[in-house]
Amino acid sequence: MKAVVLVGGEGTRLRPLTYTTPKQLLPIVEVPMLARVLGSLARHGVDEAVLSLGYRPDAFLAAFPSGTLAGVRLSYAVEQYPLDTAGAIRFAAGQADLAGTFVVVNGDVLTDLDVSALLEFHRSKGSLATISVVPVHDPSRFGVVRAGPDGRVEAFLEKPSPEEGAGSCINAGTYVIEPSVLERIPAGRPVSVERETFPALASEGALYALRSDDYWVDTGTPEAYLRANTDLIAGHRGVPPAPGAKEASPGVWVQGQATMRGAFDPPSYVGTGALIESGARVGGSVVGAGAVVEEGARVEGSVLLSGARVAAAAVVIHSVVGHRALVGRGAEVTRGSVVGDDAVVEDGSHLAEGRVPAFVP
Repeated sequence: MKAVVLVGGEGTRLRPLTYTTPKQLLPIVEVPMLARVLGSLARHGVDEAVLSLGYRPDAFLAAFPSGTLAGVRLSYAVEQYPLDTAGAIRFAAGQADLAGTFVVVNGDVLTDLDVSALLEFHRSKGSLATISVVPVHDPSRFGVVRAGPDGRVEAFLEKPSPEEGAGSCINAGTYVIEPSVLERIPAGRPVSVERETFPALASEGALYALRSDDYWVDTGTPEAYLRANTDLIAGHRGVPPAPGAKEASPGVWVQGQATMRGAFDPPSYVGTGALIESGARVGGSVVGAGAVVEEGARVEGSVLLSGARVAAAAVVIHSVVGHRALVGRGAEVTRGSVVGDDAVVEDGSHLAEGRVPAFVP
């Protein structure tokens, strides 16, 4: 089985991290997000994937020089200009010469979806395209998919009010598509699969949707990125949270050799070569490889990427600190803040819902 993986977005809501690392290459408990996406597909028989690239294609080519990831063979389709979702699917499928039924996924969505069941449902309906949908409490940020009892899609409702969309299902970003659909997508211009291609298929009765209650998270915001990490260390998607990680104590995971002199509140994860000094406290957080939490510092509900340093008496709460970044002595970084790679938060400063740009030499 072959797949198209959409990884062309700029990840604007996770800036400044995505200025230096494409969103799909950001680590989720130290494993690149894209590796987790492809690993899930591989468990359902996907053995080849074409990456639809737009933003920073060089980073993907450099990251996987062997041409394989999670046991899946990779090829690349690099857009010369943005083609939107349907345009990207057509372009990538053409580059890979896909001739049979194929799967499409968004590279920034993490899910435990049963793709095999989605394929079986698609074939049983004789559908041209089938969408996985998931229920959400508040669908106002998404597009609601209305389907009949047999799964045939009847209508789409774009970003409804919470009252209009209560109890509804949204497009979960995983599709099964027949190659004949590609001919319906105009070439040479941006085309939206959500706003153009799927509504047209629905009007013909050729589009189906299958509800899934499996784990699902769109990682596009700091809040969702943090959730994707903490869900893993909390065991919501199975254990261990990363290959080779071991429990040092209940709910506290360690990868390789780390120096852990401080206190820990589960669930937490500490990467290889990390240092947690005496008097420091880490809770509900991921401390990446080589990161340092100095004496008296506190890290709660956060992610420290590899090489980050939280200086003495500093506080990081519900935030993301980039690779090799420094949170200065006595500083506070809170409420969904994002600190870019190699950036510096000055001693004693306070950052809430803020952004600190990556340092570019």
